[in-house]
Amino acid sequence: MDKSPDAFRTISEVAEDLDVPQHVLRFWETRFNHIKPLKRGGGRRYYRPDDVDLLKGIRQLLYGEGYTIKGVQRILKEEGVRFVQGIGRGEQSVTTLHPEAAQAGVGEIELPNGSHLYEEEDAACSPLQQGLSPEALHGLQAALEELYECDRVLSSLKSSGEVPAGE
Repeated sequence: MDKSPDAFRTISEVAEDLDVPQHVLRFWETRFNHIKPLKRGGGRRYYRPDDVDLLKGIRQLLYGEGYTIKGVQRILKEEGVRFVQGIGRGEQSVTTLHPEAAQAGVGEIELPNGSHLYEEEDAACSPLQQGLSPEALHGLQAALEELYECDRVLSSLKSSGEVPAGE
C-alpha cells in the first residue's frame, strides 16, 4: 500500500526514493540547515513532503547539475528554499538563475583541505562539461561525502579523548 503524498517519510524511504545512501541524507543535514526532519524516540527521522522536495532539489543540483555543496548553499541563500523545492518538484530550473549565480560553485569540488579539483580557468565549466558522466560525478560526490563523514566521526572521537590526537 502506497502512502498518501502528505504522509511523512522515514529516512530509508527517502533514501530509496532519491537513490542515495541514508548516511548522505544525514550528512546533508549537517551542511544544509534548512533540512529539519522531525525526530522521534530513538532519533528516528521523519521527513515532511516539503523536506522531501527540498532534498530532491538539492540532489538535482548536486548530482544532476554538478553544483558543489557551497554552490547549493549559495542558491538556497539567494533564491530561497521554495526555489530549490521547485527544482525538486520539476517546477523550477537552474536556467532561471542569474548567469553569475548559475555559475556559482559549478566546475569545482572543494576538498577538505580547502583546495579544489579544477583549475581556476576551468571553474566556469560544470563537471559534466569537463567530461565526467553523471554517474561518475555521483560516485565522486558520494565518496567525498563519506570522507567528510569519516573526518567528522574521527574529530568527534579525538575531542572526546577516545582516540589519541596523534593517531
